[in-house]
Amino acid sequence: MRSTKDAIVVITSPEDVTANLVIASLNERGACVARVDPADVGSGLTFGARLGGERASWSGRLRTTSRDIALEEVRAVYYRRPSPWRFETLEAQARDFAITEARHGLHGLITNLPNCRYVNNPGNISRSDYKPAQLQIAAQLGFAIPETLITNDLEAAKEFAIEHDPIVYKSFRGIPHKIEGKVATIWTQRVDSGDLDESIAVTAHMFQAEIPKHSDARVTVVGSHVFASQITSPEGMLDWRSGDWEALAHTPIRVPSSVVARLHAYLYSFGLAFGCFDFALEETEGGVEPYRWVFIECNPNGQWGWLPDAEAIADAFAHTLLEGYTV
Repeated sequence: MRSTKDAIVVITSPEDVTANLVIASLNERGACVARVDPADVGSGLTFGARLGGERASWSGRLRTTSRDIALEEVRAVYYRRPSPWRFETLEAQARDFAITEARHGLHGLITNLPNCRYVNNPGNISRSDYKPAQLQIAAQLGFAIPETLITNDLEAAKEFAIEHDPIVYKSFRGIPHKIEGKVATIWTQRVDSGDLDESIAVTAHMFQAEIPKHSDARVTVVGSHVFASQITSPEGMLDWRSGDWEALAHTPIRVPSSVVARLHAYLYSFGLAFGCFDFALEETEGGVEPYRWVFIECNPNGQWGWLPDAEAIADAFAHTLLEGYTV
């Protein structure tokens, strides 16, 4: 078993190809990299940590089938997408108990390591993953945002629809689920005031004034590095994620300096080192900038491996994990 010192720990599932890009870049730099999936807890992952006496910080070891990691020597953690907890051999009640204990014990330990840089800390990911928080911070920082209503009140929704026609509906999470073996989700869609009914009362809904956009932009920020692609689709789709990704055109685009400053301020406000930002680009007439950049959302743990500059983004992750960053 190989011992690691000054390790970079990548917390993710075995099949995570995006993390593979970062690991490859770290390996090229000669870094000690340990890939850990907390769901392997058991024979595939053992750990022990102590605190108290002369220890003011957690001290101990984390062992996988190929790594023996001293917790106090972990210098950085890239937190990606670990597998769901398993414990398949346990009955339902015991399984629920084991999952809760693992989450609060093991997960709580590896997300609070001393002298460790996180990209990103999962606690900050959770805090910044709520669209109401995202939109409020964006507005306070001076980003242009769509007029937005969050409600379960039918009359409020109808009033908003009439005032801002056309409007769109967006789900807050849109987590895919299986229906007859197929993956389903809810894309951004236009809504007419006549389509609204009493079912609004069942849960929370988000409606926004539709932005008459020319195209979209995906901006990936890693530490001090900013990568931006303008995204256009042949059909001019309302939600570019809903169509044929092979038909999308990605073009490098310069991000205005005022927007870049707000991007870094946004991440700082949530304690993040990384985020994938989505913008709607609205054409301007006679302005200094060709587009008005309208903030849509920021995914604090988003996918970027499909972007044309994925290799450069991976290098930025490696640099940020090894060296930290200042803006």
